[in-house]
Amino acid sequence: MLNKDKQLKIYYSIGEVAQMFGITESTLRFWEKEFPQLTPKKAGRNVRQYRKEDIETVKLIYHLVKERGMTLPGARQRMKDNREDTLRRFELVERLKAIREELMNMKLALDTFTYEDVDKLKENIKKIEN
Repeated sequence: MLNKDKQLKIYYSIGEVAQMFGITESTLRFWEKEFPQLTPKKAGRNVRQYRKEDIETVKLIYHLVKERGMTLPGARQRMKDNREDTLRRFELVERLKAIREELMNMKLALDTFTYEDVDKLKENIKKIEN
């Protein structure tokens, strides 16, 4: 039986990882040369197999280079000198993005709420209280 749940996969192909981040496979191969922290396992015929740890490293590199606009040497130095601090900041940014998205969804839900809905809700509350 094939495992369709991506969360349970142990290894990901270079194509899958490239697709996750919207980058090319050649970009990933280049980053492997530029960042010693990125070391996917290589199976027969040099087929790359990315583990979750490798994907987290790619995510951090992507954040520094593509989202924050750092140069490759700057990102490499940041990961070398302050990897833990950089990782903590990245995780904080990710959590803030998730909170922002949740708040935007709540705002959208509230925007569709009408005065009629409020009146109906008040009536239902009164019925429940009595």
